[in-house]
Amino acid sequence: MTAGTAQKISNAALSCAAGGASFLFSLSALIYLTQVDQKIVAAFVAGAFCLLVSYVAAERPNSESARALAALSERLLAVEDGDLVSPAPPSVQRTMPKLAAAVDSLFAEVRASIENAHALGMYDPVTSLPNRLHFRSEADKLMSEVSEGQSAMLFVDLDRFKLVNDSLGHARGDQLLIMVANRLRVVVNAEYVTNARTRPLLARLAGDEFTIFFPQIETVAEIERVARRIALAISEPFELCSHSVDIGASIGVALSPEHGTSIESLMRSADIAMYHAKAKGGGQYCLFDAQLAADHQQRVDTEKALTEAVQRGEFVLAFQPQMSLVTGELVAAEALLRWNHPREGLRLPTTFIPIAERTGLVAEIGEWVVAEVAANLGSWQRNGFEGRLAFNVSPRQVERPDFFVKLRHAFGDAGVSLSSIELEFTESAAMEVSAPVLEEIASLRADGALIAIDDFGTGYSNFARLRSMPLDRVKLDPSLIADIETSEKARVIVQAVIQLIKGVECEIVAEAVETVAQADILRAMGCDTVQGYVFAPPMFEEEFLAWGSNARGRDAKSVA
Repeated sequence: MTAGTAQKISNAALSCAAGGASFLFSLSALIYLTQVDQKIVAAFVAGAFCLLVSYVAAERPNSESARALAALSERLLAVEDGDLVSPAPPSVQRTMPKLAAAVDSLFAEVRASIENAHALGMYDPVTSLPNRLHFRSEADKLMSEVSEGQSAMLFVDLDRFKLVNDSLGHARGDQLLIMVANRLRVVVNAEYVTNARTRPLLARLAGDEFTIFFPQIETVAEIERVARRIALAISEPFELCSHSVDIGASIGVALSPEHGTSIESLMRSADIAMYHAKAKGGGQYCLFDAQLAADHQQRVDTEKALTEAVQRGEFVLAFQPQMSLVTGELVAAEALLRWNHPREGLRLPTTFIPIAERTGLVAEIGEWVVAEVAANLGSWQRNGFEGRLAFNVSPRQVERPDFFVKLRHAFGDAGVSLSSIELEFTESAAMEVSAPVLEEIASLRADGALIAIDDFGTGYSNFARLRSMPLDRVKLDPSLIADIETSEKARVIVQAVIQLIKGVECEIVAEAVETVAQADILRAMGCDTVQGYVFAPPMFEEEFLAWGSNARGRDAKSVA
């Protein structure tokens, strides 16, 4: 409320007093004020009336009107104590009925305004379910009323909801949320009627997240049954504007007192369980347990340590040779990231890169890898090294608008030609990158860099994209070749994949080749290059350079 608005109310009061008009002047101003602070209403209304009373008292100090207005000013001051119900005093009703009616009407609208503001602050406008604030308040109250037994918290997160928003628009997404809320209501109400206990509390927290709190349950099996019913209900197709929409729900379940004795701790445990259910593919529920708690704490600790690992110089690179099955020569090496953790020792990327991807720290780590590869190649080439280094690029890195500029600068400043590097993208990342990113990749390739797809055979491949993407090499995922010595089906699959890759004119690299027999089979199938323990493990810089020096001229065909 500004000083200008207050002055307008006071001026209106004087004007009304002078003209003998009814007290309608402040209706809209008061309704506005009630949405801000009830005490402000009392203060400004009383102030305006003080002016009115002063004027009437000066003109007719002993009149009944003056006494009525004094009584009315006392009534208005009662607003500060929360009284928005009492009518205008009888003396006002008797001497100034129009003013009394206006005051009663005013407070009726003020009450309605406050109720509307309260509803907006406590309920989700899309689904009309309680919002996060209301849920926390009511759930805390319900939990405090339960003296014994178990309570349960369900955290429900929709699967593939973002695809609906992206493809059909946010308006359709809101319609879908309403339908989901209705299905959840059916499950919750059925549970309440069946068991005749305290009604469960259903709420929408934000986005596509819902929570359900059961103040009292008899057994764990009972709440697991409810979770299965919810997963089944949400898995049924939704009819949305002539579209049949298939989504699912990942559900986390936590119990009190086992998994938390407060609403906040229960929600946290249920949230952790929900993410585990989603990680397993979604469309299912997961019950929180001690192992999940330990895994979550490990992720939290890893995330915290990762934020300082680059600054502390805890990352190192290992290098694994890639040998040609055609010429027997060392043709390249892959730079592999290792984290020299201060307490846990050397950690492999699988233990921390997924966490770095989720938090965005992978971009900073990726910058360090680029700088380190550039520095190593610059130093090695000055000492006669002529090989090529490959390194992985995260999707989070290429999303940054300055990634390609920084990459070029890093190798340019180190005096390293782009023909000395190879960028490896995961199969899923290669299929999803945008057209501008593809143009940047093509530009790097035109300037000499090699482009590879890593872990091919584990994700979804768009073969049209595979054909059109600027690409030089495809690395077979280790799972494809693991059983080629013993399984005819495995050999048939690998042979088919190799022919497919040959069809798009790319070189084939097999990773994690462990035995001579595997190398022989891959050579016979037409595989070009092998990387794995059959030739050499990953090595740190000094050992790798020594190994490479000794390996020059070594015939890989004789090793295999």
